[in-house]
Amino acid sequence: MKRFLIFMISLLVVTTGCRKNTGWVIENPLSADRSDEVLIFSRNEIAAKLAIPGDMMPLFHMGGALLPSQADDFDGDGQWDEATVVVSLPGDGSGKLVVSFVSPSAYPSFEKRTNVRLGILQEDGTFPETDRYMAPSCRDSFRIIAQAESVNWENDKFAFRTYFDCRNVKDLFAKRKPVMVIDSLQYPGTPSYHELADWGMDVLHCGSSLGSGGIALLLNDSLYRLGSTEGYEYVKIAEGPVRSVFELRYTGWEVAGQLLEAVERISIFPGKQWFQSDVTVNPLPEGSEIVTGIVTSKLTRQPFQFRENGFTCIGTHDVQSLNNDELGMAVIVPENETGRIARTSDINFFELGYQTVKEKNFSNIISETYYISQQVSANRPARHWFAAVWGLDQEQWKSEEGFRQYLSSEMQKLANPLIIKGLRGSL
Repeated sequence: MKRFLIFMISLLVVTTGCRKNTGWVIENPLSADRSDEVLIFSRNEIAAKLAIPGDMMPLFHMGGALLPSQADDFDGDGQWDEATVVVSLPGDGSGKLVVSFVSPSAYPSFEKRTNVRLGILQEDGTFPETDRYMAPSCRDSFRIIAQAESVNWENDKFAFRTYFDCRNVKDLFAKRKPVMVIDSLQYPGTPSYHELADWGMDVLHCGSSLGSGGIALLLNDSLYRLGSTEGYEYVKIAEGPVRSVFELRYTGWEVAGQLLEAVERISIFPGKQWFQSDVTVNPLPEGSEIVTGIVTSKLTRQPFQFRENGFTCIGTHDVQSLNNDELGMAVIVPENETGRIARTSDINFFELGYQTVKEKNFSNIISETYYISQQVSANRPARHWFAAVWGLDQEQWKSEEGFRQYLSSEMQKLANPLIIKGLRGSL
């Protein structure tokens, strides 16, 4: 009976909201169909349309259908600050997005299509999740404390990770099916993620490269890895069915005798082969540029680069996965911020004595990397997108042409976001 009453109250609030027809007209400016497009509304934007009743949470409808969404409290004050909704529209199409409200207890459960996790190793071999944690220093000794050695994030297409220690290299878990996997990795009784499973596997060899999107700074023709910092902290910002966000916060990053601070905010959304990274460095040394890149250790073909729709893309595609099949990786940055595009040497600096983590044969000096630098201003985040595809997932990813077609399509979407128009009228 109680559940029925909650349902009826929720239905009343939703239908009342729909009768008010308060929301937005969403237009697709492209002739191509758009699926799984994410729209983010601030609380103030929604409040400008209608009063938010009490602690109510927003729901979104289009064409009478309830759309997947979530509401996130970023500042921890008990009120949601942003609402995220997933929209699909045909080419040159439009739809009326209507907002209504329900109580938190009546908020529906949507399919979870994004996830982020840092699990800390316990004596019993389990990895309970934590929302905030400071990595231990590698200066005295090296030890692995995290599930899969990493902070892990995923959507229904791909999974990513960054080592939660002084290496701070990004790595990949490729998927064969649209399931969430990172919560169960490395638990007792589960198969090794280095072996092919029904869901996929760890597909990338990183070595002392930047892996799949690691961060560095370019200054006076030298690359400085964002690693071996005095402080390295993980902070979960949001996690839900349609968006997950976290930050990696660094202090005491030594670059050419200067101590810097850096923050990388990573966001992942459903249906995309990429994650979004926003990097801020403070203070930003004069003449420096933020760098990200792709490991080249197994590359037999030349990497590629191209520019379209106001963006620059660099990428690789080859039989370069640990499963000996096709793997494509790419970085997209705004064209007007594009700096240097180059490859590092393939010298093994660890063998030359530059040994940062002996247990992993890892050197802090970056090698075997195809990279792109980004020209940015102080105190302003530098945004890029890192994409990855796996040939075993679908036929399109077996060729460089198929991968590049996808990248070109995503760059066109980034350049032409869905248009949001005010709506106050009848349906």
